[in-house]
Amino acid sequence: MSHTIGAEVATPNGAKYVLQLCKHWSHKLETTVEGSTGTVTFPNAVATMAAGDTGIAIAITGENRDDVQGLTDVVARHIDRFAFREAPLTYDWKWQDIARP
Repeated sequence: MSHTIGAEVATPNGAKYVLQLCKHWSHKLETTVEGSTGTVTFPNAVATMAAGDTGIAIAITGENRDDVQGLTDVVARHIDRFAFREAPLTYDWKWQDIARP
């Protein structure tokens, strides 16, 4: 089963933070950016961040629930680092597990 946890983060600067974060992690991890959506491939999970006018929708997906849970803090700390004028932002993480046949 694949495990996904997600959060909606309110910020008017989401697109800027997604771009900065993907650029920051591109030195060590595989990242892609298309418009205001960025994807970061970690060894055990994938984080997708889609920025809109009022915030960032974040989804972290992986096979191991503990690995996915552990990345919530990593992603949040890094976004807060770039959003230092607004930080700490509010992250309301919710599990979105879907069983696949």
